Amino acid sequence: MTDAPASFALVPGAAASPVILHVPHSSREIPAGVRSGIVLSDAELERELDHMTDSHTAEIAGRAAGLAGLTPWRFVNRVSRLVVDPERFPDEREEMAAVGMGAVYTRTSHREELRRADTDPGPLIERYFRPYARAMTEAVADRLAATGRAVIVDVHSYPAQPLPYELHGGGPRPPVCLGTDAFHTPPGLLAAAREAFAPCGETGLDSPFSGTYVPLDFYGTRSEVGALMVEIRRDTYMTEPGGPAGPGLSRLAGSLAALVDAVSG
Repeated sequence: MTDAPASFALVPGAAASPVILHVPHSSREIPAGVRSGIVLSDAELERELDHMTDSHTAEIAGRAAGLAGLTPWRFVNRVSRLVVDPERFPDEREEMAAVGMGAVYTRTSHREELRRADTDPGPLIERYFRPYARAMTEAVADRLAATGRAVIVDVHSYPAQPLPYELHGGGPRPPVCLGTDAFHTPPGLLAAAREAFAPCGETGLDSPFSGTYVPLDFYGTRSEVGALMVEIRRDTYMTEPGGPAGPGLSRLAGSLAALVDAVSG
């Protein structure tokens, strides 16, 4: 695990595409300077990465981009969410801070120590979180300027069985969970997603995970920014935890491409 020059990548799509496929949790990379602050052994860390990484989601998004009629843009996190989680609030608004999983995690998926409780999150927030947030904000602004709108589709996965860190793990765990926002997820976007993912099995709503990711500069104020979170149950396309992908991956990529096509016009 070595320090990388860039912790995220914006992969350009078609100039006329409003869609950004956002892939925040697919990487297992932990820079050496960050690894030293994690108290787990190497074997324990690999196991934690198995549980917490949305494995193969970057590949799903990449294949979908190749299949779509109008190539979407892709914003991909190149480092693990154990470095920072770019989708958390970096302050007291974040409910996951209650289990040690704010923007900088101090606890593991099994609520054990990941970092010392007195770890100062500030350096990691400045080095990784804020540049990521700025770049994503700029990517959305660019789509707004180019097309008059932006559609952020978050590409995630989740385990078939709830992990101890989950605050809302007692509800349904369908093959595909669609996370929504009352302001940023219009009915047409949700309907398009339900239709696109119908070949993959039941689609549920906001369980076990809810909400969407929208950069704060636009959140709750710019209705031209649509957003939807796609949470894929891992046993539908891979061996859990952290294992290889299976044939379900191609089907999911096709469904994601169909969603991109439906909302690109």
